[in-house]
Amino acid sequence: MSKHKVKAPAPTLQEQLPELRPGQSIELLKELHILTREGKLNQDTRRKLKQVYHLVQFIEPLLAEVLAERGDVTLADHGAGKSYLGFILYDLFFKDKPVGHVYGVEARAELVQKSRELAQRLGFDRMAFLATTVQQALTDPALPAQIDVVTALHACDTATDDAIAFGLAKQARHLVLVPCCQAEVASVMRKHKALTLSRTPLAELWRHPLHTREFGSQITNVLRCLQLEAHGYSVTVTELVGWEHSMKNELILARRIDQDRQGTRQRARQRLQQVLDELGLQELQTRFAV
Repeated sequence: MSKHKVKAPAPTLQEQLPELRPGQSIELLKELHILTREGKLNQDTRRKLKQVYHLVQFIEPLLAEVLAERGDVTLADHGAGKSYLGFILYDLFFKDKPVGHVYGVEARAELVQKSRELAQRLGFDRMAFLATTVQQALTDPALPAQIDVVTALHACDTATDDAIAFGLAKQARHLVLVPCCQAEVASVMRKHKALTLSRTPLAELWRHPLHTREFGSQITNVLRCLQLEAHGYSVTVTELVGWEHSMKNELILARRIDQDRQGTRQRARQRLQQVLDELGLQELQTRFAV
């Protein structure tokens, strides 16, 4: 009697991707090349989706909070690229609601055009895309005077600072930042290295080029957090766990606090100035101005 091995059924999409939500647009996942045209999981982009899902877990409660407070909610995503984050958020949070708007800000016009076409195809009417830099977006008439939630996912070097400036100008209730490739502070430290080494033993922390780069990146985010606190935000810094294969794993969450408890803003201003002075970074005062 011959024995035939029973072939195990192919895993379902839900089994392959447990994060998949009920009612999520399969068409969108195909358009973003997360699924193949046959509806199978594209392993190359699976990591990207997991990253975005992980970030969505942080952002969704913030959107829900603002929506409950004022009956509407706006989100601007800076350095949006192909707008994975904006599309997934719209699909999971905004799509079934009568209000709310998502703005994708991206300097590369060809990516903006593709995002516009995709939003139109999917009927995502309350998505808009701007082919502009973060800096120029500050005065773009296509954006409302107030934006509730500002995100910047891997916005390189000073683009994160521009996103912070945008959030401050638009009186954002929340900022969600994953900084990346920070070079400006490190280059200033490098320029004044000899002088600083003669002045303080702390300069040993960035005497070697690799340490200059790493320490410069660390200090950049410390200064950003102090700047946000000086503007009345409560700041949480955490690791974006689940961001596999990425060294840029820092997540900065800032929430605007209307009351200045115990002079927190003034203390943050003083600390910011002291850090700039101590590390010889006075020329960056404008960048981190409060």
